[in-house]
Amino acid sequence: MGDGKDSGKVLDISTADIKLTAPVFLTQGQNLSKALTTLVTALDGLGKPWGDDEQGKAFGDAYSPQQKAIEKAAGTLVLGLVSIHEAMADMADGHVDNDELIAGMFTKVLSKDGEGHDRGDK
Repeated sequence: MGDGKDSGKVLDISTADIKLTAPVFLTQGQNLSKALTTLVTALDGLGKPWGDDEQGKAFGDAYSPQQKAIEKAAGTLVLGLVSIHEAMADMADGHVDNDELIAGMFTKVLSKDGEGHDRGDK
């Protein structure tokens, strides 16, 4: 998969590659979730260390809304990584099922008279 050679195939999906890669997204999503939790906990534990003077208030007014936006964006990334893992796993399973279905359509079935017929023939 992705070896750079033109095999002439329109679609070449390696379910083994997909199944091998999918858990990476889950692991990285979990790692990002842990990092986000650590960041939020640490920042919340600090309170407002920039102080109450004019510069501190100006910083806090600019920083606080951005902090929440960053936390929300990181949370969205976590959900995205986990959903990519789930989608890749489903896609690999679906591809295998589809291949089996298509193979079954072209399998010869022996009739009672011993002759081979396509399953689609009547």
